[in-house]
This record gives sequence, structure tokens and C-alpha cells, in this order.
Amino acid sequence: MLRHDFQPGRAVLGLTLLGAVAVHAADVAGEWDTPWWALVPLVGCGLVVAAVVGAVGYGVRRRRRARIASTENTDAPASTSGSHPIR
Repeated sequence: MLRHDFQPGRAVLGLTLLGAVAVHAADVAGEWDTPWWALVPLVGCGLVVAAVVGAVGYGVRRRRRARIASTENTDAPASTSGSHPIR
């Protein structure tokens, strides 16, 4: 299986939507009495929080990749280190 980056924004959005489904399911089952419009702010706020978390996660991954790329190029190439003759 190929490795992929963890994307916390998608995880937050998934948990928010699962919470909205749970609220709606409890309303349908008769456990709670929630108005229909109560899910709109819940999902809207979840979208905003997921966007912020996703942007922060993207910034962290971008900075980490830049730091790794800058440390890879600090060593001298083998041809100038004296271990191999230059042809």
C-alpha cells in the first residue's frame, strides 16, 4: 500500500459530518427534538474549522519538505571530495 500524507482537515470534516448524522439520527429516533435548521450551523462551523486545520497542516507539510530538501544539498558531491577522480 502506498504511503500518503495525513490530512487532518479531512479527519475533522469527517468527524463533524458524523456528529451531524448522529444528531439527525437521534432526532429521527425520537430521542432529541432538534429543529431542522440546527444542523446548518453545525456543518458550517465544521467546514470552517476543517479548512483552518487543513491550511495549517498544509503549511506544516510544506515547511517540513523545504527543510528536508535544504539539508539534502549541503554535502559536497563525490567528484569534489577527493574520493573519486574527475573524468
